[in-house]
Amino acid sequence: MGDQEKWDRRFLMDAAHHSVWSKDPSTKVGALIVDNLRRIISTGYNGPAKGVIDSDDRFFDRELKLALTLHAEQNAILFAKTDLTDCTIYVYPMEPCSICASMIIQTGIKRVVTIEPTPEQEERWGSNFEISRQIFKETGVELVYIK
Repeated sequence: MGDQEKWDRRFLMDAAHHSVWSKDPSTKVGALIVDNLRRIISTGYNGPAKGVIDSDDRFFDRELKLALTLHAEQNAILFAKTDLTDCTIYVYPMEPCSICASMIIQTGIKRVVTIEPTPEQEERWGSNFEISRQIFKETGVELVYIK
């Protein structure tokens, strides 16, 4: 295992740690943005905007939950207080959706590290993941899967 893969695994474990902070009972996602010097720039997990009540009843109303929830990648990008050009974003336990992929591209992030999607994730979100993969490819953003 090379040095880069060791760092990728460490930072992906950090993103996994942040995912458990989400109160969403069904999908917990964490994200971590790291610069070229391996400094953590920002973190995020999926949940409502600050100040929005995150009560259990809102999480069990799927439509309302989806309308109120910011994705982990979105939170990490919004909380970053620096230029993200050439950074790497680590996302656990699934790859970014097409909207988050567009935000990642727009910020100048050049690498996305995540785990390989499970068959269940592919069945549920595969067509959206495919859009993300395509636009990452079109824009030169490297998508790295860790097993």
